[in-house]
Amino acid sequence: MSRFDGKVALVTGAASGIGRATALALATEGATVVCADRADAGEVAADAGGVALAYDVSDLEANREAVAGTVARFGGLDLVHLNAGVSSGCGVGSDFDPVRYRRAMGANLDGVVFGIHAALPALRARGGGAIVATASLAGLTGVPYDPIYSANKHAVVGLVRSLAWLGDEERIRVNAVCPGFAESAIIAPIREALVESGVAIIPAERVAGAVLDLFAGEESGQCVVVQPGRDPLPFAFRGVPGPR
Repeated sequence: MSRFDGKVALVTGAASGIGRATALALATEGATVVCADRADAGEVAADAGGVALAYDVSDLEANREAVAGTVARFGGLDLVHLNAGVSSGCGVGSDFDPVRYRRAMGANLDGVVFGIHAALPALRARGGGAIVATASLAGLTGVPYDPIYSANKHAVVGLVRSLAWLGDEERIRVNAVCPGFAESAIIAPIREALVESGVAIIPAERVAGAVLDLFAGEESGQCVVVQPGRDPLPFAFRGVPGPR
């Protein structure tokens, strides 16, 4: 048997990049996949033998409706990959743009918070399940060229770590993947510069492999780093110094 036979999965940002690779990998391993994106995910859904769903992850009610529709059509929900995300395109100085800021916050942070909130009742009804959010190395270190994106991803990392208890108490494991420069629409504007400077681009399929391993594992609250030339590994957070 494949690892995910009989499982129902919802993948956001599924039209391209990491989301597309995850949807196809899940389907290969037996899952029924709902491929969600603001763009048309019909081609990916057809390749995955699943269904396409169009909605904006920054809309709370849209997240609820997506989960409800998935449960109504397939009888439940087991796996959720909250992958949709965008770069901010602005900083916090003279280049600050409140519209771009709100768009990035909506997709990168609200989309994860709303997605988890919407999915929890369906996962509880199944007796457990797994959620993986796409964070980034930018959620583990500062990124001067896009501080708002880094702030979004730091928040996702903190959220995932803070929800680790769901794995023990409700058998709902919440984890994150933190890739470096992976093949995706986000890096498209800087891809040529990265390649020219010798930076290796991570195939989306490698990140998808880490997502599937988290779905199949037993851990909760982990942030798994995916970098070129390395096996995926959980980031080792240092403890916070206590009072003297």
